[in-house]
Amino acid sequence: MATSRPHTITPGRMIRLSVLSLIALVFFSPYIFLVSTAGKAQADIFTSSLSIIPQHWYFIENFTKAFTRVNMPQLLWNGVLVCGLILILQVIVAVPCAYAMAKLKFRAAQTMMMMVMLGLLIPIHATALPLYVAFNDLSLLNSYTALVAPFSISVFGIFLFLQFFRALPDDLIHAARLDGMSEMEIVTRVIVPNAWPAITAFSIFSVVAHWNDLFWPLIVISKQGFATPPLGLLFFRAAEAGDDYGALMAATLIITLPLVLAFLLAQKRFVEGITMTGLKG
Repeated sequence: MATSRPHTITPGRMIRLSVLSLIALVFFSPYIFLVSTAGKAQADIFTSSLSIIPQHWYFIENFTKAFTRVNMPQLLWNGVLVCGLILILQVIVAVPCAYAMAKLKFRAAQTMMMMVMLGLLIPIHATALPLYVAFNDLSLLNSYTALVAPFSISVFGIFLFLQFFRALPDDLIHAARLDGMSEMEIVTRVIVPNAWPAITAFSIFSVVAHWNDLFWPLIVISKQGFATPPLGLLFFRAAEAGDDYGALMAATLIITLPLVLAFLLAQKRFVEGITMTGLKG
């Protein structure tokens, strides 16, 4: 019976680990500073000496201000609801579209591919004004519809799923057709179960982008009841907390923590999905 040999730490491995640890510390340092500031009193923040560990622990006071000056649970719920609806609609649209372009032969396939590539080049800023006018005419400002509808179709999602579906064997599709499945049944019963790595990777991209989005909510939302988490921070600053940086950092920590936890839980699937779709580096 073969026994596994223990990993030996060579000088080269030590150097690589040291360099990677240093890079990780550099990228993680803003979050460390965020947590540190969230636990400091106002007098401890503006001192001549820089200390990571607070001299006086003010976590309870700062987090209490973060939850009482604005409706923080409502902001978090708005973020979850908006990001969830956007993600569901994007996957429902992108998966069948990408499957058709990757596995079905029709004349408009190349044209659709060109439109997808062109769509990747058009930012939301270019369409913000006509979208705002349209939602204003429809009396849909300050609503979840205004936050969700413009992003229900993701050309990036179509492109990512297209790259993933091209790698799936055609024999799998042919076998499903021989079993009498329709194209929609193939998508739901064959394609989707095999596409979870790509769906997970795209989910992280989508949720992070729309959870952190401030540009569009700032345009269409003026009521706190429909505010997303980044927009809620502006309402928090306006609620007599503009100079209270400890409470502001506590509110920021509350808003960013769900994204950090979600990424840590889905990290393995995210890396797997990016690798299998070919979007590396």
